[in-house]
Amino acid sequence: MGIKGLNKLLTENAPLASKSSDIKSFFGRKVAIDASMCLYQFLIAVRQQDGQQLTNDNGETTSHLMGMFYRTLRMVDHSIKPVYVFDGKPPVLKGGELEKRLARRAEANKSMEALKETGTAEELAKFERRTVRVTREQNDEAKHLLKLMGIPYVEAPCEAEAQCAELAKAGKVYGAASEDMDTLCYKTPFLLRHMTFSEQRKEPIQEIDINKVLEGLEMDQKQFVDLCILLGCDYCDSIRGVGPVTAYKLIKEHGTIEGVIEHIESLGEDTKYKVPEEWPYVGARNLFLNPEVIPGNEVELKWSAPDEAGLIKFMVEEKGFSEERIKSGIERLKKGLKTSAQGRLDGFFSVRPKTPEQIAAAKKKRQAEEAAKKKAKKMKKK
Repeated sequence: MGIKGLNKLLTENAPLASKSSDIKSFFGRKVAIDASMCLYQFLIAVRQQDGQQLTNDNGETTSHLMGMFYRTLRMVDHSIKPVYVFDGKPPVLKGGELEKRLARRAEANKSMEALKETGTAEELAKFERRTVRVTREQNDEAKHLLKLMGIPYVEAPCEAEAQCAELAKAGKVYGAASEDMDTLCYKTPFLLRHMTFSEQRKEPIQEIDINKVLEGLEMDQKQFVDLCILLGCDYCDSIRGVGPVTAYKLIKEHGTIEGVIEHIESLGEDTKYKVPEEWPYVGARNLFLNPEVIPGNEVELKWSAPDEAGLIKFMVEEKGFSEERIKSGIERLKKGLKTSAQGRLDGFFSVRPKTPEQIAAAKKKRQAEEAAKKKAKKMKKK
């Protein structure tokens, strides 16, 4: 689920924290990728013309393998060195969110059954996407594929996003690539969104700098985590009646969730805000600030030449992919990984920080651009 409304809140209150870049901008970068999120995306998006998942002649789903193979090639083509991180055991506090997801899938299955005779193919496909889940077998197949491709992967003890952030903090990679905004709660230096989108989506990569987030919001990391819990996260419910704007205002005024609760209690019974009973926000805070991860300095990442014979056997002979296309992909892998070894020129130079005057001017310029965009949209509607 991520953090509700956080992206919009950052756009309005920390405009300098985010920038859009072409994938070419990340030449020579090492990037940690949330593999579990990717596989889910691939099972949803990589489809045949009739809207069904890709399958081989044996009826086995192959959407996840096609997505993993070709999206990885896209990054390697741009001399990016990816490392994939797989989820481990979910924390106990996430149980409630997982139960909600199971309930939504069960409801979608019921709707599919009801529409089987009367529904259109488009309606059935819509509900089928809601039933998608990544199986253990699909995870294992993805790991096997990555090993054959010479791409490293890490099995996190708990949340993949937390492990991605740890690798970035330890300097093993440049940033963490995930669609979930809660990756920022683990203080990754940079969050990269849309990194694994297909070329067809034509979406620029959104790069969010956590230090600029904290600077723009005028908060420390603990206050930022408390803000995110108030906005709504996977680990616990939020306070009823508190939306993004109010959550930001309350943390700014009272500093912590404890301060916010004390303030709400002082308003008496007539207040519209309702703090959940037995609210485990302390546990959620601890999961963000002290996540269970493998220390970054204990992780060794190694990119190696692809196993050509192994890839042909697995992807062509076992999974039914085109031999010509897989061989072409192997050549792209060898070329891309060789090129990325050259590294980045900016690695040899230190970047001088901007002065307060430059930061203020950039913020003013960004606000003016946002105002101009809003004005243009209003004019179009008229």
